[in-house]
This record gives sequence, structure tokens and C-alpha cells, in this order.
Amino acid sequence: MSSGPEATSLVGSASRGRSVDLRAFLTRNLFYPLWDLKDRSGRLSEWRSLERSQWHPREELERLRWVRAGRLVEYAYQHCPAHRARLEGSGVTRASDVTPETWTRIPVLTKQEIREHEDGLRSDLYRIEDLVLAKTGGSTGTALRVYYDQASQARHNAAALRSDRWSGWEIGMRKVAVWGNPPVARTIKARLRNALHDRMEYLDTMEIHEASLNRFLEICRRPEPFAIMGHAHSIFIAARWLEARGEMSVRPRGVITTSMMLLAPERETIERVFGCRVTDRYGCEEVGLIGCECERHHGMHVPAEHVLVECLRDDGTPALPGEEGRIVVTDLVNRGMPLIRYRVEDRGILSDRSCPCGRALPLLEKVTGRTADFLVRADRTLVAGVSLVERTLTAIPGLEQMQIVQEAIGRFSLKVVSSAAYGVASEDALRAELRSVFGGDTDVRIETVERIPQEASGKYRFSISKVAY
Repeated sequence: MSSGPEATSLVGSASRGRSVDLRAFLTRNLFYPLWDLKDRSGRLSEWRSLERSQWHPREELERLRWVRAGRLVEYAYQHCPAHRARLEGSGVTRASDVTPETWTRIPVLTKQEIREHEDGLRSDLYRIEDLVLAKTGGSTGTALRVYYDQASQARHNAAALRSDRWSGWEIGMRKVAVWGNPPVARTIKARLRNALHDRMEYLDTMEIHEASLNRFLEICRRPEPFAIMGHAHSIFIAARWLEARGEMSVRPRGVITTSMMLLAPERETIERVFGCRVTDRYGCEEVGLIGCECERHHGMHVPAEHVLVECLRDDGTPALPGEEGRIVVTDLVNRGMPLIRYRVEDRGILSDRSCPCGRALPLLEKVTGRTADFLVRADRTLVAGVSLVERTLTAIPGLEQMQIVQEAIGRFSLKVVSSAAYGVASEDALRAELRSVFGGDTDVRIETVERIPQEASGKYRFSISKVAY
């Protein structure tokens, strides 16, 4: 893991008192640089820069962030017609106009506005065929398309390299990805790249069964060092399967969870089974990495060189440090389709404290859930559904997994995966728990299932609200 600005050499990072995997060494010091040179991506030079900048003083990182925000605003005003109209109304159109005080004049950008003004948000300096498309369905199932220029994609990838190393993974090391609908290397070039560069093997979360889990175990037993990454709940399912078999010999260098909320009981199981800490990561298709835990696990570091993160109250005013709010992000490096003050439909808490690791990168204290995951009381106050699930799992015997669906105010459907300890008393306790939160006349319908249903992406949702707020 990084310990200072000196940890930027590919050769120097090949071993830290550990035996060196020859294939990883070759990938790190030969194939990675050669592929980067062939692609002319600049990813490795950006990664080296990020390894240094994470140790810069906070004031220097803040100054860099606002300089880049100013340049982005001026660029978007000049080259993106839809942004020009938004920025003119705010009076913030030039780099010199941008300060922390004037920033909040710029209107927040919503998913619906991106859908309606996609063409006008793209830069007129790029042909659409020269941009990289990122497409996401999100919680609504309605497609959202965002475009990156090639240079910004390389920068996003460099930020992911830096944060992945905080887990114990090193460049060139194998990754076992627990992922939905994984890419299939169909061409010789793609297979060669995966064998020599990416070194990724997959457990498809759409196909989790005895045969696929046995293959996962076989992959993890190979002698070369590796890390596990993927959907938090799917990694938990794999860990629980291993534990049930008494198979506790799988020892990755790190585990990186992403794409969905990591529940505390699931973190405990994963860490117990794999014998290492979990590194939780947060991001989205539209802007890439937004935050990641370091080796000290005191919140998620925001890659401030690339992203400006805000938390806003429901009235649009900035939330105080430690106060929950709607997460709003600005991608400071994407010029193909700039996203300025984009509301990602998640909620979280920013912190003003410093991490004991010594990095000056800002901290996102926690992500509390997606907007669609918050449940609504009769008085229209909100309850973090994921937190309610987490608390219930630890308090009521016999609950293995649970999903809460709010059908209407005062009406809930629960799907429960149970263990032998589950019974009538467990169901009574579940109903009592929800009625203590949402009122004594709350209708709670409970269904026991073999597993929680997945979304089309292979992800899981523990809390779903069909009530607008």
C-alpha cells in the first residue's frame, strides 16, 4: 500500500517484503508500460502524479481543485450549448468567476436534464464517434448516456489504480472480479490483453450456483497473489458459501467492494472468511470513482484532483460537515461531456476531519443510500432503508438476508432469507420493528425466499421505495 510520494515506481512497488509473483512482475514492469505506450493513454503518468499529489497539503489540493473547476466552467460555457444557457443564468461563465462562494449559484444538473439535453451537453470540439459511451440504467431502469473523452477515461482509470492499491492489491496482480454480466474476451487481442495486462477472472453474479462457486474456489486457490473485487453482497454470498463448507484457506491480498451498499454484518463475514480488511469503494458510471477507503478505513477519500463532491440539503443549501445530504459531483477532467454539479441520486455525509493515514484528500464519511432506497414515514420524514435492514439483521435471530419494499405509506413487503433459528417469533419481531419506526398500524407482509432477487445488472437492492418524496 502507498506510504508516501516515493511509492510511484513500478519496479519499486513489485515487492514490499513479500515474495514476488514473476507474472505479476512482468505485467507491472513490462506489459503495463508497453500497453500504455501503445494506447498513448497517459494513464501511468497520471497515476504517478496522483500517488504524489495525495500527500500534498490540503490547501494545495483545494487550490488545484478550484483552478480546475474554473477552467471546466469556462470550457463548458464556450463549447457546450446546454451548459452555456445554464451558466449564463448563474453569472458564472469564466474561470475567474469561480470561487467556493459563487459555485452554488450554478444550477444542479439532474438525470432528467441529461436525458433531455444530451446533445447540448456534449462538447462541440469532439465527434461523437471519438468519445467513450457510458450507459447506465440506474434505479429507474431508464437509460442514461454519458460520454467521456479518451484522456479523461485514462485519468479515471489512474484514480482507480491508486485507490485499488490501498487494499493491498498491486499493479500486475491478479483480480478475481465478482461481477454481473462480465465482459467476454472474444478476439485474440482481447484475450492477450487480459492474459498479459488486465489479469481478470470472473464469477458472474448472474450465475451464482454450486458449479460457478466451485470454479471461483479453484481460481482463488491458485498460488499467485490476487485480490477480490466486485458487488458487495455477491462477495458476501461467496464468502458465506466458503464458510459453510469450512473452506477458510482462501487468502487474497485485499477485497474491494463496490457498486452497492456494504452492510456491516456482511463486512464482518467477508473479513472473517478471507482474513483481510475490506476496502469499500464508491463511484458511478457517469463520473467514475467518487470515494474509496484507504488502509486506515476512516471514511472514503475523494480523488479531489478529479472530482468535486458536495452534499446538499433538500432545499439546495450546503450541508454542514457531518450532516447528511444529497450527493452532488462535478467531474473536473471530462471534456467530452462535462458534468457540472450533477446530482447522482445518492445521499451521504462529508467530513471535515483528517484521516490518520496522512493523506490530505477530502473524506466522504459515508454513503447512506440512494434516494430511491429511503423509506418514507406518514409525516414525510425519511428513514435510511439500508440502515434499517442492517440494524434488523443484527437484532433478530434467524435473519440471513432481507429486502424491504415500501409499496405505499404504511405498507411494506419484506423478502427474507432465513436460517434454522427463524420462526414465528422472528416474524413478530420484524413486524414490531417496522411498526416502531413507521407507526403501529403499519401493514407488513413477509415472504420467505431462497435468495434476494437481483437487478438486471447483477446487483442487489435491500431497500426499495415506491413512494415519492
